[in-house]
Amino acid sequence: MTASGEERAAAALSESGIEHTITRHGRVGSLEEAAAARGVEPRDIIKTLVVRRAEGEYVLVLVPGDRQISWPKLRSVLGVNRLSMPDADTAREATGYERGTITPFGSTTAWPVVADVTMSGRTVSLGAGAHGVAVTAEADDVVRVLDARVADVTDPAG
Repeated sequence: MTASGEERAAAALSESGIEHTITRHGRVGSLEEAAAARGVEPRDIIKTLVVRRAEGEYVLVLVPGDRQISWPKLRSVLGVNRLSMPDADTAREATGYERGTITPFGSTTAWPVVADVTMSGRTVSLGAGAHGVAVTAEADDVVRVLDARVADVTDPAG
């Protein structure tokens, strides 16, 4: 039997050795609801977005809740002319996680991770492999264990 997304994420987090807390709050309808349920500010909820870099090649981008990817900045950081967001099925194939539950922890393929610079030095909350399940940890620990590249890749959400 294969492990559920939540089990994969929890195992990867345990193996990482970073201090973290898992929160189970059930499905939420908005960023604000998720933040309230997790006891953090909306800006501290980190979305893990799957970005297609080339055919069959992806990067996971960690984006604070109050920000959005700046495509020109991300293309520049990655040194490519073109990036795209895969559909939900492709994102699931790439990570093993359903959209809305994607986390770099326990992804079926260890894709490179880019973390937006604005999350540095904060306590953040990321998805943990299932709807309504989150992990809270220090952003700097997350970046370190994922060997994430920290760069300015977002703009304020508009």
